Amino acid sequence: MKTYIPKNDEQNWVVVDAKDVPLGRLATLIASRIRGKHRPDFTPNIIQGDFVVVVNAQQVALTGNKLDGKVYTRYTGYQGGLKTETAREALKKHPERVIEHAVFGMLPKGRQGRAMHSRLKVYAGEQHPHSAQQPKTLEVK
Repeated sequence: MKTYIPKNDEQNWVVVDAKDVPLGRLATLIASRIRGKHRPDFTPNIIQGDFVVVVNAQQVALTGNKLDGKVYTRYTGYQGGLKTETAREALKKHPERVIEHAVFGMLPKGRQGRAMHSRLKVYAGEQHPHSAQQPKTLEVK
């Protein structure tokens, strides 16, 4: 799978702190940043967005009754293998997947969307191993 990247394209790295930020606001910001919609030369068929590093994923805010009302389901492949868990359980076990699930739902479906998945790096705590890329901090309003 080859994707065309223009030669004059610079791909930045951005760090977003998810502490006390509502999940939906965070996911829309990240998805548009990964797609490259913030750029003046945005082209829908070219991947030219930024790499996004999310820290403090375990402290993301879910408003209202979403901690107990939002249910994630998956199917194991066996008969009767439907597994469900609430957002509260998911944040305790694997907080990275909650943000990934929200962002991946907002990215395009298909070959191009799957190629964009590798541009999101989510970490439960403060630390991340991408300091060599010199990421810039992005404030969420």
